Amino acid sequence: MSVLCIGEALIDMICTDKGSTLSAGENFLKKPGGAPTNVAAAIAALGGEVYLSAKVGNDPFGKQLQEVMNSFGVNTQHVHLDDQYFTTFAFVSLMLDGERDFVFNRGADAQLSIDDIKSIDLSQQHIIHFGSATAFLDGQLKDAYYQLLKEAKAIGKVISFDPNYRHLLFADKQESFIQQSIIFLQQADFVKLSDEEAMLITRTTTLAEATERLLHICPGVFAITLGKEGTLLGLSGKTWTISSIPIQPTDTTGAGDAFVGAVLYQLDQFQVKDLVQLSPAEWTKIILNANKAGARTCEYMGAMEAFRHLNSAIFN
Repeated sequence: MSVLCIGEALIDMICTDKGSTLSAGENFLKKPGGAPTNVAAAIAALGGEVYLSAKVGNDPFGKQLQEVMNSFGVNTQHVHLDDQYFTTFAFVSLMLDGERDFVFNRGADAQLSIDDIKSIDLSQQHIIHFGSATAFLDGQLKDAYYQLLKEAKAIGKVISFDPNYRHLLFADKQESFIQQSIIFLQQADFVKLSDEEAMLITRTTTLAEATERLLHICPGVFAITLGKEGTLLGLSGKTWTISSIPIQPTDTTGAGDAFVGAVLYQLDQFQVKDLVQLSPAEWTKIILNANKAGARTCEYMGAMEAFRHLNSAIFN
C-alpha cells in the first residue's frame, strides 16, 4: 500500500543577500518546495511508495518540480500541469533582526480541483496526508482538500494532518485557519504540530494547556515537535516526551516535513484501528526514528538536498 500527499507544490526563491529586503536583494536561490511535496520526497527517500496530488504551471518551474519528484521516486501521475496559471512562487529573505521579508505569488497550486482528484484510486492508497499550508486559503484546492478528506474517511483510510501555519499567509485569516484546523484535528488519525501551532489552534498560552486541550480534540495520536528538546506525544489521555539526537544544525528547512515523512513511512504497515492500540514502546520507537530523520535533515542546506542523504538505515 502507499501514501498520498495532497497540497501545494511550489518554488521557494530564497534571497541569499544577508539581511537584504526583497526589493534590494539581487541574488536568489531557487528551491523546489511546498510542505506536502517535501513530505512525499522524504517518504520516497526512505524507501516508501508515495503519490503526490498537486497542480503546477505548464512552465519550466512546474516541470522542474515534477522532475525532482520523479528523481526521488515519487509517483507524479496526479501532479497536473496547468496551461493557464503559472507555478506558485514564495519569495523570502531573512532580515538581520530575524524577521522575514515575504511575498507569496500564488498561482497553479490553488487550481487543483475536485475534478482533478477524481482520477485518484483511493483503494490503492493506505494513508492520506494533508499538509495545509495553502489549502486553507480560498481556491479550488480548498474544495478538493475537503472532498478528499470526506472520501478517504468514508472508506477507512488513515488520515494524517499537519497544519503548517504560516503567519505571513494567514495574518488576517487566523480565525479561519484555527476553525479549519480543528475540523481536521477531529478527523485525523495522526497529527503533527509545532508548539506554536498547538497553542494557536487551542487558543492557549502554555504548552501544558495546549496539550490538555488536544487530548480532548484529537481522537487519534498527536505529536508536538519541540526542536532539540524532542517530541511530545499524546495518545489515549496520556502524554510523554521522546528525545531527539544532538546535531550541529546548518538549516532547519524541511525538518518537520522529514519528521512527518518518517512517521508515515513507518505507519504504512498499520490499519486505522491498530494505531491507537500500539504500545507506548512502539510509538516511542516510531517517534525516535522520526526525530532522527528531522535532525539529520538540519545538517544540510535545503530540504531536497537533505532528503537525498536520507534513508531508513538511520532507524533503529
